[in-house]
Amino acid sequence: MSFTYQYPMNAVTTDAVIFDMKNDDSLSVLLIQRDNEPFRGGWALPGGFLEIDETLEECVAREIYEETGLKGIKFYQLGAFSQPDRDPRHRTITIAFWGFCTDDATLEAGSDAATVQWFEIRNLPQMAFDHEEIIKKALVRALEIMAA
Repeated sequence: MSFTYQYPMNAVTTDAVIFDMKNDDSLSVLLIQRDNEPFRGGWALPGGFLEIDETLEECVAREIYEETGLKGIKFYQLGAFSQPDRDPRHRTITIAFWGFCTDDATLEAGSDAATVQWFEIRNLPQMAFDHEEIIKKALVRALEIMAA
């Protein structure tokens, strides 16, 4: 299939905020350490580019599995993040999802993730892209649901 467009095209990604409630009742979020530029060595949400033949839901599940080894997480769509300068490479719109990890699955960094690690929500490292904003919005949504 060939595509030719007169105007520049946007890239589309999915990113996932995965929460886990630890034994001491602290809330953690899963982050990857990036193995590629931009932000190589920086911390980010797991996620990646939408392939031409998949849905957003398939993309987020695939990317999570490829980068962390996790599967079977129930994701909820959080929203779109579309600031024109959110990705220094090109115009990228991400559709963010959130969910809870419900078991003690083994994490395995893969794809473009150098490492994968849980971080306590009150002690996050400096984040790549606009991922801190995405985490904050997901936290608000999760707390609203838990309080209902």
